[in-house]
Amino acid sequence: QVQLVESGGGLVQAGGSLRLSCAASGDSFSNYAMGWFRQAPGKERELVAVINWTGRSAYYADSLKGRFTISRDKDKNTVSLQMNNLRPVDTAVYYCAAVFDHGLPHTEQDYDYWGQGTQVTVSS
Repeated sequence: QVQLVESGGGLVQAGGSLRLSCAASGDSFSNYAMGWFRQAPGKERELVAVINWTGRSAYYADSLKGRFTISRDKDKNTVSLQMNNLRPVDTAVYYCAAVFDHGLPHTEQDYDYWGQGTQVTVSS
């Protein structure tokens, strides 16, 4: 049974940083694309970033390029999201997602497995 567990969320002031982590278990994730999505109150869930199975290729939402960095540790079955220069608009529940795929799937419908989410709140 595949499980994804996020950690690292919290409250931070604008301009600050947070690092989210997602621990995957239940399968070998070496062939999985791993993604981060977020959902703000009253809004649809949106893609933040996705990293491919090798860890050598990533895709970011245009609005987040340069501030967020996704990475993965294949030995530890973890994927991380480093978030810098956070803004109040980044406040959302952040979700880790996984799918058996060698590409960079961009939509939530592409993903088969989801974590429970971790809250990130950025104060002004």
